[in-house]
Order: sequence, then C-alpha cells, then structure tokens
Amino acid sequence: MRSSPIDVRHEGVATTDDSRDQRARKLAIWLAGWAFVYGCYRAYYAFGGTFGMIGEPVSKPVFQAINAAGAAVIMAAAVLPLILARPALRRTLPFFGWAGAVGCCMHAVVNWTLRVLSVTGVHPTELPGSVWVSYDRNVADLQDLFLNEPWFFVEGLLWGALALVFVRASRRRLWLTTAVAAMVLTSALGILTGVGLLDSFTVL
Repeated sequence: MRSSPIDVRHEGVATTDDSRDQRARKLAIWLAGWAFVYGCYRAYYAFGGTFGMIGEPVSKPVFQAINAAGAAVIMAAAVLPLILARPALRRTLPFFGWAGAVGCCMHAVVNWTLRVLSVTGVHPTELPGSVWVSYDRNVADLQDLFLNEPWFFVEGLLWGALALVFVRASRRRLWLTTAVAAMVLTSALGILTGVGLLDSFTVL
C-alpha cells in the first residue's frame, strides 16, 4: 500500500531532473552555436577576408594573427559549455556561468556606451595606431554597436541562463544580485577608463 506514493515521488524527481537536463543541453547547444558563428566571423578575417573591414591595418599578417587568436579563443568558448554541462562537471557551471555572464555583459555595456559617446561626438573612439594605418570611425562604431556587442550581450545572457539551471532555488537571488552588482561595477570602471577618467585603454 505504501509503495505507490514512494514510486510516484521518485518518478516526479526523475521527471524534474530530466527536464533540467534537457534545458541544460538545449542552452549548452545554443551557447556553443552562438559562439561558433562568431568564431567563424573572426576566422574569416584570420584567413584573409576583407569584406566589412573598417580600415587598413598596419600589417595584414599581424591583423590576421590577432583574428586567428580571437577565433581560437571563441571556438574554445564554444566547446566549453558542452563540456561543463556533462554530469561530472556541471557543479562548476554556477561559477563559470557567473563569470561568463558578468564578463560578456560588461564588455557589451562598456563598449555600447563608448561607441554611443563616439557616434554623438562626445568622446570619439581612438583605435590603436599600432594596428590601424587608417580607419572609418563611423563604420567602426556602428559595427561595434550592431554586431560585436550584441553578440557579447547575448553570449552573457546565455551563460547566465545555463548557470541558473544548476543554481539552487534558495541561492538564485544571491547569484543574480552578485552578478548584476559585479557587472555594474566593472562596467562603470570600464566606462571611466574608456573616457580617460581612469588609466586609459584602447579598443581594437
């Protein structure tokens, strides 16, 4: 007589676990695919592509090497969620997802802000002379605003969504609060740095 409730309860747990695993797999695949597409974009320039170039690089081999390194890093990032979503490693996802969400969203917020300031003429973006002989600032700003940074922002949201699948319900508020706080703080520092109020940095 008592076996049925116990069996039902176990089936409910199994169903919940299966549902969580399915969500995690789908998110990991989306995240991998999203990174792979951007990695191909960088690889296109690494192999000598010129369509959409914002200017003339100082050295084409160096420019290709920079993009090759970027493509390699992004392709590695594409494989990472598929690896971390495996049962043996998924406990690390709340940490890696937190770092990915904060880092990517911060990157997007900082550069969106700097590019808007550049487009409006408040603080024109200066690209490094060691990389570019000449460039079209307006094209560079618009490319960042509508291509590069949207990719980073969505990448960050996907990392956050994947991580939250494995964050306990009782800890989700803390996870979200610390992630948002870290993103806001690092974004503020990045923007202040970008406009020259802190140690200067350049955007490739």
